Amino acid sequence: MAMEMRQQLKMTQQLVMTPQLQQAIKLLQLTRLELQDVVRQELEENPLLEETNEHEDIREPDTLEIAEQELEPSGDSADFHEVETGEETLRDWDSYLDGYNYSSGEQQYGGEDERPSFENLLTRKGTLIDHLLWQLHMGQYSEMDVRVGEVIIGNIDDSGYLRASLAEIAAASLATEEDVIDVLDCIQEFDPPGVAARDLRECLLIQARSLGMKGSIVESILLNHLCDLEKRNYKQIARSLKIDINQILIASKIISGFDPRPGSLFNSDDVHYISPDIFVHKLGDDYVVMLNEEGLPNLKISAQYSESRSAGSIDSQAEQYISDKTRSAAWLIKSIQQRQRTIYKVAKSIIRFQREYFDRGIEYLRPLVLRDIAEDIGMHESTISRVTTNKYMQTPQGLFELKYFFNSGLSTSEGEFVASESVKNRIREIIEKEDPKKPLSDQKIAELLTGETVNIARRTVTKYREMLNFGSSSERKRHF
Repeated sequence: MAMEMRQQLKMTQQLVMTPQLQQAIKLLQLTRLELQDVVRQELEENPLLEETNEHEDIREPDTLEIAEQELEPSGDSADFHEVETGEETLRDWDSYLDGYNYSSGEQQYGGEDERPSFENLLTRKGTLIDHLLWQLHMGQYSEMDVRVGEVIIGNIDDSGYLRASLAEIAAASLATEEDVIDVLDCIQEFDPPGVAARDLRECLLIQARSLGMKGSIVESILLNHLCDLEKRNYKQIARSLKIDINQILIASKIISGFDPRPGSLFNSDDVHYISPDIFVHKLGDDYVVMLNEEGLPNLKISAQYSESRSAGSIDSQAEQYISDKTRSAAWLIKSIQQRQRTIYKVAKSIIRFQREYFDRGIEYLRPLVLRDIAEDIGMHESTISRVTTNKYMQTPQGLFELKYFFNSGLSTSEGEFVASESVKNRIREIIEKEDPKKPLSDQKIAELLTGETVNIARRTVTKYREMLNFGSSSERKRHF
């Protein structure tokens, strides 16, 4: 078969994401605190980008004209109007959102006295390991016991359980397994009670014995009937131990007061604070939306380099560098403007759709999907999805993620729809008010909701109940 070269014309369409467009998409889905970090980094890397005072008049050359059209991705791409270079003037930073209410974080918190306190971030919380090591070194132990004890403590997890075998500890501490058992017995007497246990049964037994219950009914239940206790099969336990069921109920109540995770009090998980991106205030009969821009610097393009270029005192290479950095700085400024404008539009649209919720509470939260907001403000659904991710709104009803306002709906007997979050809240209220000795089944809850005109199936009640972290009726039942 002969091989030959030939020319052929082929027309294809391809959507390419430029680095600038990728940056605009990234900025759109960042949180406010993450945006601050990005801006600070750009200020360090781009000499033509400067921070200016809030009320300073900003007039800059060579800006980028970015269309008002929102990012409209297809897969990982997006539509944007052509970028043009011109000798236009940037509008003042304070008015870049076409006249929407601008307010800094200082106004939101009402002064220094009302700002949240973050003093706990300045100190280090004591860990479970520190607490156990302190007790070990304060005791009268031999050098070998201390060495073995340190290995044991080093293998205790955050819940307080020992996660290494006796053989592994013996090998690591150059001791015998008998020595490890002796030291382990001592550590299991440390505070908090139940620490250094190897499983749940041992953890509960340690706590029972620390209360002087060795040889009691409580110990017998833990040793031989823990599975029946988990299933609340009290009659079976009473028959096996040949004692009155009331004594079993008393013992199970004591066991329920034990801590299955004794190390949880010393958890060193960092506290994550949520800073709202949007503030919603009610003024009269209307709701006012204000973006939280505390800590976000006002940006401008440095006039110094532009003057040097205009004076012709730099070579062509430097002029190209200044031009590139000017374009990059202007794109960042306009991208931030686009981001803020989009968040504001989405927040206003959410308030329009959920007005009854803001006025009257969660019972009036209506079904809402991304398409509703997208059609209302003329943007693509994927843009709305990006905007509502990891963004929080401080409202008169509390602090919520923007995604909270989007939920599916269930039909009612009156031909209307009710939001799934409202149904979940109603299920929570029903369970919290039920008689703990006679908890309601999922079928009974479904019947109650149907009587309230909400058409809901038993399996849907089960799904919502599990999402609310409530157990089944048998798991919720209390005998005392």
